[in-house]
Amino acid sequence: MQFDKNAIIGFALLALMFLGFFYFTRTGQLEAEKQQKHIRDSIAALQPKIDSNTVRLDSIRHEQQNKIASAGQFQAAINNVEKETTLETDVLKITFSNKGAQPKLVQLKKYKSIDSQDVKLVQQGFDKITYPVNTDANRTIQVSDLYFGGGEVSNDTDGSQTITYQLSDSSGKKIIHRFTLHPGNYMIDWNLDIEGVGSLLTQNSINFLWQNEVKQHEKDIITEKRETQIGYWINNEYDYFTLGRTSEKQFGSPLKWLSVKQKFFNTTIIAKNSFNSGSINCSESHDSTGVITAVSANLKMVLPAGNAANVPLQIYYGPNDYKILKNYDMGLQNVINLGQGIYAFVKYINMWLVMPVFDFFKRFVGSYGLVIALLTIFIRVLTSPLLYKSYLSGAKMKALRPELDILKAKFKDDQQGYAMEQMKVFRSAGVNPLGGCMPALLQIPIFFSLYSFFNGTIALRGQEFLWAKDLSSYDSILNFGFNIPFYGNHISLFTLLATVTSLLISLYGMSQTPTQDNPMMKYMPYIFPVMLLGIFNGLPSALTWYYTVSNVITLALQYVIQHYIIDHDKILAQLELNKKKPKTKSKWQERLEQMQETQKKLQDKTKTKQQGK
Repeated sequence: MQFDKNAIIGFALLALMFLGFFYFTRTGQLEAEKQQKHIRDSIAALQPKIDSNTVRLDSIRHEQQNKIASAGQFQAAINNVEKETTLETDVLKITFSNKGAQPKLVQLKKYKSIDSQDVKLVQQGFDKITYPVNTDANRTIQVSDLYFGGGEVSNDTDGSQTITYQLSDSSGKKIIHRFTLHPGNYMIDWNLDIEGVGSLLTQNSINFLWQNEVKQHEKDIITEKRETQIGYWINNEYDYFTLGRTSEKQFGSPLKWLSVKQKFFNTTIIAKNSFNSGSINCSESHDSTGVITAVSANLKMVLPAGNAANVPLQIYYGPNDYKILKNYDMGLQNVINLGQGIYAFVKYINMWLVMPVFDFFKRFVGSYGLVIALLTIFIRVLTSPLLYKSYLSGAKMKALRPELDILKAKFKDDQQGYAMEQMKVFRSAGVNPLGGCMPALLQIPIFFSLYSFFNGTIALRGQEFLWAKDLSSYDSILNFGFNIPFYGNHISLFTLLATVTSLLISLYGMSQTPTQDNPMMKYMPYIFPVMLLGIFNGLPSALTWYYTVSNVITLALQYVIQHYIIDHDKILAQLELNKKKPKTKSKWQERLEQMQETQKKLQDKTKTKQQGK
């Protein structure tokens, strides 16, 4: 292949112009931001000074007075001192507060966030679980505003720890929160006991408010936002919605559990007796805040008639680990995206093929990069018969090319006539013109299943391989500091390798295939590899590494099949033998020929009319 020297220089200058454009655009943006800040500071300097401390103290004082007025019989629980108690297992570290009797800080001890600290799924501020209670006539207060008593910790023989909080008034009404942590378990039990249900709750209903601010834990917040979903178990089946599609949802049917699922972690509230109804609202934040979304859920539960009630709840704070979630036997494993929407069918490929093979190799190989390579080899060996059929079909088409060239010269501009005769040649030789496409199409579901698998497999999180620091995210050998449309703000070396090997496959395929008459078809094999640069650059390096290995295997298989397995002389002899055999037409072939003949007649009539004019 020869390239024009002027074209190469032109492309190089064009690339330099693009880089210069992005650099000077970014510089101009920074200067404009600096000027806007100067203007805002100047305006602020002209405004009258307000003592912010005075405003804040007045606001706090007013809020405290409202709380005291709303506390009714529980006024003693308003003015108190917050006490924190920390319980730890081998996987969880939870700090409980007597204010609201609930978890204040939840840390996962085996996973680190982007700040190298333990992943925190609950933090002080927005996060809370609360519900209103009646304190007097026409007066209610949220339990999160009340200081509970107790906080004693008891240890059970199985290693579990239980912390108990209690709130009571002078009339005997009582609320008890009891949390139990189990060793090696991310699920905590929360038993809520209420005495005086008729007085404390309106119409025997408890209305939970669950707030959860989802923080960034991965380096790529854009991908993390895309993977964040709200999942729920309703009518004995799983459903979900993504943040980009909707921001709120109403639940009119009983709800078993509600989950806020990030890319690799989730927080799920579970009602053993189900919530009767509810709603959820999600508000998105700017990427610079490090907040993925703020979730507020209202969950209503109607309690049985009676003065005393026990509400058995559970809360899951943990990783999106398929085996861990599946062991709870309540459908929690469905929060992991192994295939959703129109690609839901690929989850069965993941569950029945990819995951078992991946886990098998993982038991014997320490490096996850090598595990992916072995998985790739296994899949390519499994699909090699499809690849062979594709190349065999291509070889048959190549053998028929001289005969098709004679037909093309004969019919010249009569494309319809050429198409009809071409189909007769294919049928006579026993060749399916789509035989080379179908095997390739059958491999597409495998690619989509692996895309979902590598995006959601927490086992790859933080695993290093070669230059990649984290196989669950993109590998970067150079960060630009600015974003290039369609490409991104970095260079992924695995993506470059995947692109180059894809280009080599296209070049090799072109060398083995007769020259295409359609100019667009000549360039199609080059367009797809270039598109990979933008599509794959932000994908997990596990996927781009898989694609690179897969391409290398494809190149090797192409060479072996073409040079050592396919006998071109034998194929030509077989085609000649097929032509001598009697042929039967299928109904589909008959209908196709009828359509072609009808179209040709219409084309001939149109041509005759044009010539008559």
